[in-house]
Amino acid sequence: MIAWKLRLKDMKNTFIAVALLFASNAFANGLISGDAAAGQTKSVTCSACHGADGNSVNPVWPSIAGQHPTYILEQLQAFKSGVRQEPLMLGQVMLLSDEDMANLAVFYGEKPAAAKSVADATTVDLGARLYRGGDPEDNTAACIACHGPKGRGNPAASVPSVKGQYAVYSAAQLRAYASGRRTSDGPTRVMRDIAEKLTESEILAVTSYMQGLQ
Repeated sequence: MIAWKLRLKDMKNTFIAVALLFASNAFANGLISGDAAAGQTKSVTCSACHGADGNSVNPVWPSIAGQHPTYILEQLQAFKSGVRQEPLMLGQVMLLSDEDMANLAVFYGEKPAAAKSVADATTVDLGARLYRGGDPEDNTAACIACHGPKGRGNPAASVPSVKGQYAVYSAAQLRAYASGRRTSDGPTRVMRDIAEKLTESEILAVTSYMQGLQ
């Protein structure tokens, strides 16, 4: 009973954090204006890693086709400001203006994301339990609370779509959040607080499950 009460408290904190993200997001859904055609022209160098249509062929690099433009824009800004540390991305974004970033965000947001199967069929049950219900034993919040049952996220709250994302990439991001190397979840620490409670096997299971969401 105590564990479940703690879990409910943890879930409540997660929802509060998402609400704060919604309130503070300067680029709420519908407020991004961009030129997809101009974004496509600017995307030539991006295609080397992310694919011509935003569907990466290398699991180390994320697929960004169909990702919320609000989220893409915020992450590009985070790379440029140094909030997110990635030398390869820094070299790319330093040459982009705010207009360029908005155009790229709109371009990739309009592209259809390629569906994928789970990365490891043997961990589906564990991955599904963690994604849908979290872990009441250590108060790990359920991913579904923010990312939704289909992993589509919430553009108005800057919660990214995670469906069909490469498990290799997603796992690397969870490890980065857990270690504190990635802090782009802001003062709410939503992702860091969740990720630091996950074991390596849980990270692999839940990211495999997310890869298979459609």
